[in-house]
Amino acid sequence: MLNNKLKLNPKIFDPDIPEVPIRNGFGEGLLFLGDRNANVIVLSADLTESTRTESFAKKFPDRHFEVGVAEQNMATVAAGLGISGKIPFIASYATFSPGRNYEQIRTTIAYNNANVKIAGHHAGVSVGPDGATHQATEDIAIMRVMPNMKVFVPCDAIEAKKATIAAASIDGPVYLRFAREKSAVVTTEETPFTPGKIDLFWDSRKPQVAIIVCGLLVYKALLAAKELEKEKIGVLVLNNHSIKPVDEKTIMKAAERTGAIVTVEEHQVAGGMGSAVAEVLAKHHPAPIEFVGMRDTFGESGPPEALIEKYGMSVEDIKTAVKKVILRK
Repeated sequence: MLNNKLKLNPKIFDPDIPEVPIRNGFGEGLLFLGDRNANVIVLSADLTESTRTESFAKKFPDRHFEVGVAEQNMATVAAGLGISGKIPFIASYATFSPGRNYEQIRTTIAYNNANVKIAGHHAGVSVGPDGATHQATEDIAIMRVMPNMKVFVPCDAIEAKKATIAAASIDGPVYLRFAREKSAVVTTEETPFTPGKIDLFWDSRKPQVAIIVCGLLVYKALLAAKELEKEKIGVLVLNNHSIKPVDEKTIMKAAERTGAIVTVEEHQVAGGMGSAVAEVLAKHHPAPIEFVGMRDTFGESGPPEALIEKYGMSVEDIKTAVKKVILRK
């Protein structure tokens, strides 16, 4: 059943559950920060509308800089601002930032522990018609291994706003990953968000598997949990919005309680959130694990939901992974 302590959206399983683009929360978070902290600065790479920095630019024109299609320059400028007392947020599609400017992020931001917040938009295949060139499915892997970098992947627009606000309070570089498509709003303003902590969204009385999931696929994991409950298969659903720092304690408890894990992410299974979970299990509590995500392939153009299904990240795929891992216990 849903964890009522977290004050989740009571309409999660209603057919008319509200759907809002996760990236909207980033824009709302920037406006909140802009009103309260004059050191917050935003840099855009010719994508103010798509990355939802447009409202900040209109309200705080003296603190918004349009650098054009120059993501490498944007990262370097932000690094200088970040070591000079400012709190710069840089925004672009994740395939371009951190994709195109990886070296500048590594050398000028992470190496100097510069106080820069990197917003990677249009992550995952749910970008849809834009196709493989704009569907970042490798960004968690390249960012979580970078020294000093924190990595957050919010599950909905409300959590995206909280993650954006929290990032400004963290000293040092942070990577925020946002999906493009409208997605179900599963949390509320009262739902807690603590960087570095996994939240238990669904808790069966006798769970056989723990589903650890991030991003917009959290909703699909909850739908799968409800259907599995009807089939007498109990699970836990854990929202792993903080990929780094990793919440080892909660992962270990989930493995001890269930004896099996399924990880779910709109990202390559190699090197992503699932790999981070597997590293914890290998170190502290080895357990059978199944991975749901992209499997060594690029995406393609198509309707977002059709792509999620084609690449094995649907509700049915999550249920199949749960049943498969149970047989390995």
